Amino acid sequence: MNQSWPFAALLVANRGEVVMRVLRTAQALGLRTVVVFTDADAAMPYLRLADAAVRVESYLDGAAMVAAARTHGAAVHPGYGFLAESDAFAQQVIDAGLTWVGPTPASMRAVGNKSAAKRLLHDSTVPLLPGYEGTEQDDAALMAAAREIGMPLMVKASAGGGGRGMRLVHDTADLAGALARARSEAQQAFGCGDLLLERAVVAARHIEVQVFGDTAGVIVHMGERDCSVQRRHQKLIEESPSPAVDAALRARITGAALQVARACNYVGAGTVEFLLEAGGAFWFIEMNTRLQVEHTVTEALAALDLVEWQLRVAAGQSLPMTQQQIDARMAVGGHAIEVRLCAEDPARAFLPQSGRIALWRRGGTLRCEDALADGQEVSPLYDSMLAKLIAHDGTREQARLKLAAGLRATVLLGVASNQDYLCAAIDHPDFVNGAATTAFVDSAGVAASGTALDPVVAAALVLARRRMDARYPELASGWSNSLPLTLPLRIEVDGVLCALGAQMNGSACWRVVDGERNVSVRIEAGIHDLSVWLGETPVRASWAVQGDRLFVRCAGQNHVLIDRSYASAQVQPRELDGRMRAPMNGRIVAVHAEAGQTVQAGQAVLVIDAMKMEHCVAAPFGGLLCEMHVTPGQQVAPGLLMFEVAPTEKKA
Repeated sequence: MNQSWPFAALLVANRGEVVMRVLRTAQALGLRTVVVFTDADAAMPYLRLADAAVRVESYLDGAAMVAAARTHGAAVHPGYGFLAESDAFAQQVIDAGLTWVGPTPASMRAVGNKSAAKRLLHDSTVPLLPGYEGTEQDDAALMAAAREIGMPLMVKASAGGGGRGMRLVHDTADLAGALARARSEAQQAFGCGDLLLERAVVAARHIEVQVFGDTAGVIVHMGERDCSVQRRHQKLIEESPSPAVDAALRARITGAALQVARACNYVGAGTVEFLLEAGGAFWFIEMNTRLQVEHTVTEALAALDLVEWQLRVAAGQSLPMTQQQIDARMAVGGHAIEVRLCAEDPARAFLPQSGRIALWRRGGTLRCEDALADGQEVSPLYDSMLAKLIAHDGTREQARLKLAAGLRATVLLGVASNQDYLCAAIDHPDFVNGAATTAFVDSAGVAASGTALDPVVAAALVLARRRMDARYPELASGWSNSLPLTLPLRIEVDGVLCALGAQMNGSACWRVVDGERNVSVRIEAGIHDLSVWLGETPVRASWAVQGDRLFVRCAGQNHVLIDRSYASAQVQPRELDGRMRAPMNGRIVAVHAEAGQTVQAGQAVLVIDAMKMEHCVAAPFGGLLCEMHVTPGQQVAPGLLMFEVAPTEKKA
């Protein structure tokens, strides 16, 4: 063992990309590594990279984590999420005689809870939003406080983070429902339903400051990150430095962050978060007592490894650099931008998705943090984030262009994701000009360009797949011992049915007819890459097959193709009939109505918890709730019939 380390190994008490991130640093430092996994994660790639892997029932089972660490003589790194901000788990690790890689339990109690943090800072000069963080948690007390604060109002879970248990309220009439949903979500996520209220700052900048402390009481900052582009109060794009922060504001906001860290004698990596208004006023909102997902942009600018810093501080060492040295590096560090690639559907309010990855390829020269592999199942049980892509360059525009190119070149097929949305977002004028605020996702009207795939290219792809799958490729291509046969093709391209014809015209060559178009097509196909030549024009694509679906990335966009040529005539979609089916995998956490009850259009009927968020399912129109097919606690899969509503009167 390296004598500078008081521990021989490191256990990462988490899952996903953060495990790969921590393993990389730990192994570079010569430490043995231990990972944990549940049955749902039994195929994760880091199980093959670590020195040991321990099965657990849940990532929230602190006792199992401690037992695994004791067996292997390992320090415990909590990653982010799950038990990372649990002071009880930190104390459990310490009481077992193990090294905890994180802040002290006392610091976590002092500022990890948002209400406790605001109470701690009441007498400081750190600017606090008007609000309520009291111990009386009944609806009457919260609604009385809300009337005093005024609208718009933010309802927040006191414990935890990640956007869970947060609701923006514009109208007093909506407050009771917001309190109920926020409390339920907080209880489900953090085991604590306590709430706080704050005056909402609409269309603000979300600015956070990376801080770091050692056991000798030295605390430094590493500048700010701008995390304003969010959906459901969860971050999508982060960058450093912020385009809205100049040197004078930076000095003020980092000074406030250091005040917060010093108020709780902070040790290790932490992040102090603020809302910045257009006029330059900023307000403390919370401190995250852990490493942040977006720590990578700070690492790029300061040219350092924050996980290594965490391990050195946990080992009792001093901070590797002074504030002056850090400032000097940040001054010439250029610009870094990160995007979070998530399994979700932006066209349906970023609804979480699950499924199997058909093809995964990192694009360009970007730093990519992931734990993905071809054939891997994306579970509905955990957060929807799949990977982080980070670009770093001399200027913001250079970094943005590098990120755009690398993101377009990244291939993720088989699971719906926000990839095309992110491509459009970083090319949107508001983001290009550095003007994006927390209102960006809702107000900027960002949408993937949605350029349709050329039906002739789709036909060529289907023919290439048939040829590769066929025992006798010539027969699959319409060969005959007389004139070549014309194959009728019916192809569903992103949900739109296209009718074409194709005639073989030599080896791997066809003539495709699309209405009045008659195009000569040649294909050079590999396992996952192919070129389609339309005459003399090449079209490059990546592709993967999964069941009856052909997933394609072409010209920087994803498409899904289904060969319907031999299927029966497609049934036309029916009008909305009131049969409400599950839109995703998840668990029913609440049912607000029962069979025989009259419901109004848009009335909340039930709530599904999926990928760390609660999603309300409402009645499609007014009528009688004639059947309820699910109960609280039940797991549901996409398409499962949940309830049925019969209209009160026949619709015209």
